Amino acid sequence: MSSIRRAITVVELLARKGPLGVRSVAKQLDLPLGSVHRLLQDLADEAVVERGPDGDWELSYRLSEISGLHLERIAFPRLARPFCERIARATGETVNVNARSGLQAVCVDKARGNEGMQLDMPIGAHGPLYCGGAGKAILAWLGESDRETVLAGPLAAMTPTTLVEPAALRAELGRIRARGYSIDDQEVVTGVFCVAVPILDRLDRPVGAISVAGPEPKAAGPGVLPVVAMLNEAAGYVSRRLGYAGDWPAVEGAAAARAVG
Repeated sequence: MSSIRRAITVVELLARKGPLGVRSVAKQLDLPLGSVHRLLQDLADEAVVERGPDGDWELSYRLSEISGLHLERIAFPRLARPFCERIARATGETVNVNARSGLQAVCVDKARGNEGMQLDMPIGAHGPLYCGGAGKAILAWLGESDRETVLAGPLAAMTPTTLVEPAALRAELGRIRARGYSIDDQEVVTGVFCVAVPILDRLDRPVGAISVAGPEPKAAGPGVLPVVAMLNEAAGYVSRRLGYAGDWPAVEGAAAARAVG
């Protein structure tokens, strides 16, 4: 039995019957005592298991955290779907739902409008967080450490308008947080414009974004606010269902949002 299979078997046993002592785990799985002890120590180092007050082993917070992230990722496309279909009909453009995966954005659902030119991003397509509406909407709300990791590069230009200067991108992320939405001015595909808002979870973390993309030019300001309002209705609903309890729309401050327009 491989070490990975042993680890999964131990985790499953603790989920069903824990807390258990190391001897009990070894006996029930018919594994050597020394091997089980080392395996539990390794799992403890990764916060997957922990020892209780009586010395028995039980599952720790890490699996719940991982499971929660997974459930959020598969749940919010379903929650967003009715909104996305309505926005696609209203705008005639493509509405994309993206999930954060590490330091990338992954398209997990989309609703197509009726315009002739559509941004046909296939489900499962992924891209960096430093460019595009959804990517920047996620990046703007990431913790500072993760943001700086992305800004440290490499930042490759996908089109002539992709922001690849860290200082310029950092300033743009500040504007996004202030107004509550991001703009993609042909940064990924020439001729395609995008506006996006983040989806936040119960810990105020960006787990995804909803965007409208198409050939209609989009710029920060009054002209794009009707679309932003529709996106905020969708993203706000999904974020609340994921446990987000902060103000919505998500902006750093009302004064800053008014200043940016």
